[in-house]
Amino acid sequence: MLTAVWVTLWAAAAVVVISLPRWLPARVVALRGWVFTRINGEESITVPGELVGVDRFREVYSHPAASGRSEGAALSDLFWYWLSPGPEMHQEHLEAGERYDAVALTTRRILSVPRARVEELTRSCVVRALEDGHRSRPGGGHGIRHGVVRLRDLMMPVWAEFSYELVFGEACPPHARDLIVGNADDVVTALKCCGLRHMDRRDRLTAYLVESLPRVKHELPAGLTTRERALYLQGAFFNTAVVQMSEAAAHVLMALARHPGVQARARAGDDRYLDQVIAETLRLHPLFGIAHRITTGDIPLGEGVVIPARSVLCFDYPAFHRAGFPDPGRFDPGRFAPGHAPVRELNHIPFGMPANRPCPAWRLAPLALRVAVREVLRAYELDSTAAHTRSLPNRGPCLLTPLDQGGSAVARRGPGRRLTLLFMRLRDGWEDVWRSLVQLVLGTYMVWDARRLRLCERHFSGHARPEGT
Repeated sequence: MLTAVWVTLWAAAAVVVISLPRWLPARVVALRGWVFTRINGEESITVPGELVGVDRFREVYSHPAASGRSEGAALSDLFWYWLSPGPEMHQEHLEAGERYDAVALTTRRILSVPRARVEELTRSCVVRALEDGHRSRPGGGHGIRHGVVRLRDLMMPVWAEFSYELVFGEACPPHARDLIVGNADDVVTALKCCGLRHMDRRDRLTAYLVESLPRVKHELPAGLTTRERALYLQGAFFNTAVVQMSEAAAHVLMALARHPGVQARARAGDDRYLDQVIAETLRLHPLFGIAHRITTGDIPLGEGVVIPARSVLCFDYPAFHRAGFPDPGRFDPGRFAPGHAPVRELNHIPFGMPANRPCPAWRLAPLALRVAVREVLRAYELDSTAAHTRSLPNRGPCLLTPLDQGGSAVARRGPGRRLTLLFMRLRDGWEDVWRSLVQLVLGTYMVWDARRLRLCERHFSGHARPEGT
């Protein structure tokens, strides 16, 4: 009898352990959200939400009073912590005024690149990233990487070199690329609570930029110190630009890897279909999770309801992008095909709202992203069994199989490929379990540490502390 009880208990325990990848990560994500809310307080108004519905999302987001960026929100301490060093010089976190105007003008000038140059530069950066110099590509051509990769890691050197050439007007040397990638990877890893900040990696890039300012081919904002100019470049071009473009490319490639039919059509089709794939990917997996703004005045909603000044509005991009679409969780590029509702009428703002600090690269980014994805599709067949979520903490595990000159996969779909994908499925599932626990512990610590340092609050009170302390 006792033996039977023990066997039953062991069997139950085994079932629980085996099922962990199915349920534990989602539960931990929910718990992390609860912890963050408890630490940061209930200060924010979520949009869309109970007070502001989906139908008024654009109206409130575009309101002139929804323009405060950092001052007055405890949540800002957390974003400043993750974006250090120099969050006070980050274009997205500068308050409105002469300094912001000068920085924004410089950014627009740097990004004012002819379309042909954007495409040429992107193509050359992707080709260099894909080459490995060891294995020959079947049918001739350069050696390229293949096997299992993390798509975000594959793409980050591309955008590091791309951003460098935009700023400096010359090819990116390997040591500069490594500094940029090290900085960007450290920022995004901390943002996803998969690792702690390593300020030494970030400070090395700052020091390099301070020394390199005389080589910048553009006129930098007046009225800034040497260090402030370096921090501006670091935040806008070697942090946000590299991280967001790497995430965007990884998301699109992951979507193609998870949907073979879409991938085949995108490879054989024209750029119009690929644009639909990109639009649907950014609808389902928007790069911005929450954009927070602090109201600088009252926002009347009618019927005596007012959002008071100094309120913190948290604009929820994923919720807005899901509203109004049938079966919103399904990946369907056809939503953006000709004959459907015009994009301007859809709940789809992948680059933000024009009236409230949209992404300054909203014209350049889609062009560059399309070329990057097209170049990868020309070189590889993509497969993945990993979970594809908006935050992409797994960095996009993907199996790359080189294509020959005729566009056929070199490694046919045989037992080796199936075993590789089975291994990836098992590994990724258990990685999700471990990663979710790491995110819970490290995320909780960093939220606490950010509140302890109060970088934003101290900056505006005139008592800023060193960013690494």
